[in-house]
Amino acid sequence: MDRWLRDGRLADGRRVDIGIEAGRIAAIEPAGTAAGPEAIDCGGHTVLPGAIDVHVHCREPGHPQKADVAETARAAAAGGVTTIVDQPNTDPPTVTAARVAQKRRLAADAVIDVRIAGGVTPAWEPASLLASDIIALGEVFLADSTGELGIDAALFETAVAAASDAGIPVTVHAEDATRFAPDALAGAAGAGRAADAARWGRARPAAAEDAAVDAALAVAARHDAQLHIAHCASPAAVDAVAATDATCEVTPHHLFLSHDDGPRLGTYGRMNPALRPAADTAALFERLVDGRIDMVASDHAPHTRAEKATALTTAPSGVPGVETLLPLLLGQVTAGAIDLERVVAVTARAPAARFGLTDRGRVTVGARADLVVVDLASVAPIDPRMLHARCGWSPFGGHQGVFPELTLAAGAPVYRRRDDARRSGGVV
Repeated sequence: MDRWLRDGRLADGRRVDIGIEAGRIAAIEPAGTAAGPEAIDCGGHTVLPGAIDVHVHCREPGHPQKADVAETARAAAAGGVTTIVDQPNTDPPTVTAARVAQKRRLAADAVIDVRIAGGVTPAWEPASLLASDIIALGEVFLADSTGELGIDAALFETAVAAASDAGIPVTVHAEDATRFAPDALAGAAGAGRAADAARWGRARPAAAEDAAVDAALAVAARHDAQLHIAHCASPAAVDAVAATDATCEVTPHHLFLSHDDGPRLGTYGRMNPALRPAADTAALFERLVDGRIDMVASDHAPHTRAEKATALTTAPSGVPGVETLLPLLLGQVTAGAIDLERVVAVTARAPAARFGLTDRGRVTVGARADLVVVDLASVAPIDPRMLHARCGWSPFGGHQGVFPELTLAAGAPVYRRRDDARRSGGVV
């Protein structure tokens, strides 16, 4: 064996030693089997499959001052994420095979696995793009968001048909701009944290999301496509997806933030889809627990403080979140709000299944050794100063989280809390 993880506790409660060879799990034995100098003592702490975040915006190329691929990958590893899917709304957008190859070069030295999603615009090159190294088509934008990649219904139908023929999933940002209410922004005052973030939700209401989800589901059914709805914020949208073969993701910000956080966040709480009332947030969490939500993804969308500290109508939409996705959910495990196995399902198993990553997402012999060791007793309020994203802020300050003690990607340690100058003191 190249390495052993000694005395780890799996999500099902078993105490095991995990043997790793050539980047894969080669053995899972009862605790006490491992020996040798390359054994890492987990001390009975929990070992989980690395999280797979299928919705990340690395911002490179185009805006490295917000984030680049290498920095995003390091932040992901510090949060227990070992695979990310980078979305196409960079500058230029990832709509050709040449731009996919450019992103692949940018990701060559990342500490975790970075997969690339292709985009759709009127200038896209479907033949080359769909034949290139992409994991999915989309985030396909049905309404403008960051990057202004919104497309019309005819192009969306063409793109879904092409993706179906290519046998790859289509990830959709589902909002119907004809249902927006821009008058809700009239007279909006204040900037940054002094802005009224609830206005943004009134301007982009849940009805716009619900209508777009229904339309996307109908198109997917016509073409027998593998449809995935990004960042559902509406319980009704989740229910509509759950009644079909499509899948959906929900973000931590839509699970843990609501209109009630508007006075605290201001423009730092502006995102698309918008934050919803607290009752909708609670309803989403219920659907997470009962299985109607397939997976949780961060929609990691870092912007600088200077960009966010402007008016509600001009600040960019989006929040950073790749490093806090798994810790927030583990915080809910410690609170008894959700089962650990369910967290594994929505952060690892389901993303792997939907996006064809069949070699990961489970702690099993033969799987890629993407593993995270966590001490579930080490729950503490999230301190944005301890995070690793270049943008330097988070909407989740004060929320309870459990961060990794150790993260391995393909069997190699890529993060150790005890060596982290920001949050030292780990035990593994």
